[in-house]
Amino acid sequence: MILVRHGRTSANVGGVLAGRTPGVRLDDTGVAQAERTAARLAPVPLAAVVSSPLERCRQTAQAVVRAQTAALRVATDRGLTECDYGDWQGRPLKELAKEPLWKVVQTQPSAATFPGGESLASMQARVVDAVRRRDAAVEAEHGPGAVWVAVSHGDLVKAVLADALGMHLDLFQRLHVDPASVSIVRYTAARPFVLATNTHDGDLSWLVPPPAKKGRSRKRAASADAAVGGGAGPVAATS
Repeated sequence: MILVRHGRTSANVGGVLAGRTPGVRLDDTGVAQAERTAARLAPVPLAAVVSSPLERCRQTAQAVVRAQTAALRVATDRGLTECDYGDWQGRPLKELAKEPLWKVVQTQPSAATFPGGESLASMQARVVDAVRRRDAAVEAEHGPGAVWVAVSHGDLVKAVLADALGMHLDLFQRLHVDPASVSIVRYTAARPFVLATNTHDGDLSWLVPPPAKKGRSRKRAASADAAVGGGAGPVAATS
């Protein structure tokens, strides 16, 4: 699973917590960021591209789809939508930083519930359930070597990464997820493997599934065993 945060918006630049406010779209920099991310992913044949329903994510997902050789459609999943920040939505971050809840969000997010909105704990449970269910469905349809993209929001990507790393939610603020960045998680029956976080550049052709040899399945590609000593690393696809 490739986790992509949406590209930059004017709300990001203006320091406003956009939340689920409709009509928040990518600015010119955000569009360029989405295109660069799409170009990175272009060599990888994607089985699916799934997005938060909000415009900024759908724009980013559409850029990813346009760069693919095969015809794909962007699917949306409400499980990937932004956290419901309730009464905090639409307010400047510098103003919110003066609220007592701000310190809770920073130091004990598992105890934070936004007034009129949802808790960070319920947000994490929602998005983790969504990506794990989708990952299982993609594997069932396309095989364990299949690669798919989830386009979502900063706090949600951090929540998924924290879960995959076995981190308590109270530690998830240690993670950083920039606009249009790429993070990679591989789920197996035994454990998730976090292969990359918050990357902005670099070749991703090593994610191309190897062709299945005659009489053999691709199940070994999804081994749940960790390589003692670190292993030899991925092998880039050859043309």
